[in-house]
Amino acid sequence: MTRWKALSDRQRTVFLILASTEMALTATAVVDLWCRPQAAVRGSKALWWPVIFVQPFGPVVYLWRGRRCD
Repeated sequence: MTRWKALSDRQRTVFLILASTEMALTATAVVDLWCRPQAAVRGSKALWWPVIFVQPFGPVVYLWRGRRCD
């Protein structure tokens, strides 16, 4: 396992950008699923909750395919 101190400045920057993007996508998906009525969700909301927390693809899949935007 690589220690934080062993990473270059560029590696640290990339890591922080990716981590913050992942957190933002997850937060967006959680808030959207929480506030969106069941009729506006493809499938069951209960099934989408665990999908959202499968990183890094779960939030993207929910935001792309889980919402009904008719």
